[in-house]
Amino acid sequence: MKFYDSIGPNPRVVRMAMAEKGMSLPTETIDIMAGANRSGDYIKKVPAGGTPALELDDGRTVSEITVIAEYLEEVQPAPAIIGTTPEERAETRRWVRIIDLGYCETMANGFRATQGRPMFESRFPIMSESGGEELKALAAKKLQWLDALMSGDFVCGDRFTLADILLFCFIEFGAQVGQPLPDGLTWLPAWHKGVAARPSAAT
Repeated sequence: MKFYDSIGPNPRVVRMAMAEKGMSLPTETIDIMAGANRSGDYIKKVPAGGTPALELDDGRTVSEITVIAEYLEEVQPAPAIIGTTPEERAETRRWVRIIDLGYCETMANGFRATQGRPMFESRFPIMSESGGEELKALAAKKLQWLDALMSGDFVCGDRFTLADILLFCFIEFGAQVGQPLPDGLTWLPAWHKGVAARPSAAT
């Protein structure tokens, strides 16, 4: 297999997932700042142009971060980052979807419409800057909602999972692009500190 890496939170999710599972793959870095993900051989492999991607030994390509993580779990089940039972996998997938749609997508679209506008406005349709600010406010509210709901060491209680990886990587990215953790949180700051101390967080 071959991993197509780049900058940004999405590739970091997969790098962190691989690190947690002790996996190392041949890697090629795609220069998304120069638009290399939207031209040449890469766009033929990944028509949507997103990064990262995983090229399989038979030449097929797997894209989308949660799908890549699911695939890695299939080929190397242990240590598990999704779950070892149907119930654990269901719990992880539920939180991954809630975090992805409720926070990650909202925060990222807010970034694209504001600080990221110079890079993205010529590549695909984005919201107005005022709409971007509204999205950023919604993302902050979603974090407040999550913070009030959580109580265990990790999103799925005592299990460190893909849900934690996804949330961590996007919170870290948000802090770099003008969307830090909102004030007044209680669970998320301690959780973030604990995840940041994991060796996989250095990827």
